[in-house]
Amino acid sequence: MELKDKLVSSFLAFENNGVFDLDSNVHSIRAKAIQNFEKEGFPTKKDEEWKYTSLKPLLKHDFSLFPSIQTERTIGFKYIEKYLINEIESYTLIFIDGVFSSFLSDTTHEDCDVCVLSSALSRPKYKMVIDNYFNSIAKENNSLAELNTAFAKEGAFINIPKNTIVQKPIQILHFSTGSEKEVLLQPRNLVIVGENSHVQIIERHQNLSNNTAFTNSVTEIFAHKRAIVDYYKIQNDTEKSSLIDNTFVSQKQQSVASVNTFSFGGNLTRNNLEFYHEGEYITSNLNGVSILNEKQHVDNHTLINHKFPNCESHELYKGIYADKSTGVFNGKVIVQQEAQKTNAFQQNNTILIDDGATINAKPQLEIFADDVKCSHGCTIGQLDESALFYMQSRGIPKKEAKALLLYAFGNDVVNKIKIPQLKKRISKLIAKKLGVDLGFEL
Repeated sequence: MELKDKLVSSFLAFENNGVFDLDSNVHSIRAKAIQNFEKEGFPTKKDEEWKYTSLKPLLKHDFSLFPSIQTERTIGFKYIEKYLINEIESYTLIFIDGVFSSFLSDTTHEDCDVCVLSSALSRPKYKMVIDNYFNSIAKENNSLAELNTAFAKEGAFINIPKNTIVQKPIQILHFSTGSEKEVLLQPRNLVIVGENSHVQIIERHQNLSNNTAFTNSVTEIFAHKRAIVDYYKIQNDTEKSSLIDNTFVSQKQQSVASVNTFSFGGNLTRNNLEFYHEGEYITSNLNGVSILNEKQHVDNHTLINHKFPNCESHELYKGIYADKSTGVFNGKVIVQQEAQKTNAFQQNNTILIDDGATINAKPQLEIFADDVKCSHGCTIGQLDESALFYMQSRGIPKKEAKALLLYAFGNDVVNKIKIPQLKKRISKLIAKKLGVDLGFEL
């Protein structure tokens, strides 16, 4: 049985497991989502948005849809400690094979809600919030987002009331234990940041085994008036792990939302990142660094929809590709006719280290307003041989000189990290990926 048919046939049993009220709005949303997925199926390379990324090899696996659960009795803190940013005090939401681990997590309901989506979906006290926000910006023509919606059950639920500065960052970690030979996980995160509030979030998906894991994730982020959201994604998974990460951001007037993506590992990674402006004087920041080798594949797909005047968007993606790795960058900026005085900047820079490495870049601007300041740029090249020679002539070994130049290449993205301990961790990951110990931190 093909994976699509297996998913569709499993939906009824999933819905009838007693977790949700079959008369609820959530049930109606999920039923519609599975119908849309059944009609659309998985995207193929015939779809222009998936022209350079094929899911065909991935879909040949016989994925388990409901893995056997490994709880804290078998997965202790020592197994996951190295994946946490332990140098900071934080709230933590930890999921093991798609199930929340209360023993390993640190949640709160004091000044804000940092808890799990299953509680919000099933409890009457959250009904108004769920009805207003759940699945309201996840696109209906995105079949993978539809698939996630159909099976949405567990993930992070973060609800920050107005005038609240969350004093500690929030870490969201999804772990696969290898309890099944091949597993499909579909976490769902819902983040609501109220007026004049501020939150920092770090997200990671990690396979703890050598078995095959496929994660299809959806995150919806709502930034209200004058809210500030800093979101960091660390992607450094195993060679048998693939991730489809769909993130949708809705911003109200004067809000600032930043999403920073660091892709260093995994078999196939696809980042769909979409921003929608719902007011004036909004700022959106999209930054990313990809460092790949062997046959790794990372596809960064971004969309910023400017619908109101006097807004800004700043987009910077850097890529370093070695061996036979493949990078894809498709960034689209839409400026609607009403969005006068828009300032939109988009830049994608790539270094190809080896002849077998590939980058497919497609920056796009669609401008329907006449009083705007918009620019985009794309560069693809190799290391500067003259700079490399200069450094070697000053006594720096070739390997270290090469790594230093590559390290500096991604520095302007790393410098945008606002959590010092996270910045230190990312710098170490970059150095490790480049195969050197530089002896200093950027």
